[in-house]
Amino acid sequence: MTKPLTAFAYMSFDVVGTLMDFEAAITGALTAIAREAGVDLDDEEALSVYRAARYEPDAGLFPDDLGRCYGRIAARFGLPDTDELRARVIDAVAEASPFPDSPEALARLGTHYKLIAMTNARRWAFEKYEAKLGFPFWAGFTVDDTGTEKPDPAFFHKVFAHVEATGGTADDILHAAQSQHHDIGISRRLGMTNVWIERRHGQAGYGATIEPETFTEPDYHFRSLMELADAIESATVT
Repeated sequence: MTKPLTAFAYMSFDVVGTLMDFEAAITGALTAIAREAGVDLDDEEALSVYRAARYEPDAGLFPDDLGRCYGRIAARFGLPDTDELRARVIDAVAEASPFPDSPEALARLGTHYKLIAMTNARRWAFEKYEAKLGFPFWAGFTVDDTGTEKPDPAFFHKVFAHVEATGGTADDILHAAQSQHHDIGISRRLGMTNVWIERRHGQAGYGATIEPETFTEPDYHFRSLMELADAIESATVT
């Protein structure tokens, strides 16, 4: 039986793609470069090239790897490829904006749970994201802190250990994320209760997010973080 939303002391979050709109940052930078170069660019096709590049064995850490990924996109669409343009795309993604509902929803959720950020982004980029979100997190874990990326279970175990060292347990954590590949599947295998925030509802495919080998039915499913906050507040009142 699925535990109620009110049964948790902590809520952990994927950041990039769940709280921050990195797809819009990528396509915005690419569209501007393409316009300057007089090249037509299909956003969804560009995201699919990015997604494929992130599968490659020489993929680096996010968002630094955006430079290498831009090289793949430039080759596909006939865009100019320079160090300056690669840096421009990295910078654009590091300056991604939150989804419109993220800051307010996190502030509301923070009155019910201790909030934990779990991101495959480098810490330098996470610090930018955290500031734009209003510094809502009780704790934050980046790829630099864990030495590994989700969906590696070791990332999650680092978080569990921190929670246990401060008086909680892994069972006290509700995990919210949009990525089936990085978060929903592995959180299920680790026994966590999870919430799928389907940011791409109404859109076909997986966009810039790596496609999962199999789809995992989440414990809870919402189309936005605000819907989750509303559900929790309704459950709390009830």
